[in-house]
Amino acid sequence: MSNGSMIEVSSFSKRYGRHTAVNALSFSVPAGQLFGLLGSNGAGKTTTIRALVGLTRPSSGQVRVAGYDVWKDAIAAKSAFGYIPDRPHLYGKLTGRETLRFVAGLRKMEGAEREIDRWLEYFRLSDFGNELTETYSHGMRQKLTIITALLPKPKVLIVDEPMVGLDPHAARQVRELFRAHADAGNAVLLTTHSLPLAEAVCDRLVVLDRGRVLGAGNMDELRSQTNTVRGGVDGDSLERVFFRLIEEEQAAQEALKVPV
Repeated sequence: MSNGSMIEVSSFSKRYGRHTAVNALSFSVPAGQLFGLLGSNGAGKTTTIRALVGLTRPSSGQVRVAGYDVWKDAIAAKSAFGYIPDRPHLYGKLTGRETLRFVAGLRKMEGAEREIDRWLEYFRLSDFGNELTETYSHGMRQKLTIITALLPKPKVLIVDEPMVGLDPHAARQVRELFRAHADAGNAVLLTTHSLPLAEAVCDRLVVLDRGRVLGAGNMDELRSQTNTVRGGVDGDSLERVFFRLIEEEQAAQEALKVPV
């Protein structure tokens, strides 16, 4: 692991035929940081997440988690992270409690039953722990998926659109959990369409558009990367900075076009 990075993406590219979903993306996330990956639909966020969790093989470049190459040292890498996908994937014929016991068994956790009880109580799922997950609402399945990722206390947490289907109370709990997980010396990487959420919780951000990086850094650094000729950006919200970066990229692309 270089420079204490828990996540390292080095010149990662992913191509599908002639289409390039991600082009030479590089960033790192050290321990103690909550890192946001932002962009519109098709920007390359989910492709990057899928590469980090071993679901998409890079066309070129390298992705590492906790110092392990996700493809060369798959078992070691996967044992170091928890993954929360954008859609919950649970086996419907298991109860919520059975699902968590299964995860605890895979991770060889000791004293797991007490932790399972604590998590179910935290998300107000205690009364539903012995119900089949196929009877759960989308929000309940999302909560259970979040618990499965956090239960083993992973060094790295990788999250793709975590707030879909959550009620306001649960969404606040999840924000606090991610912040606390990073503050405890772990790394958290999340993608989200919610710019206010990203601005509120993320220490650093990367803005993607069509697989390319438009801006990277903390809020002050992102503000400084926008075109100040168009007006001062001190104190601008992430939403305004985000759209300014997109607009400037579009203007640059238009300027490159050769008139017919």
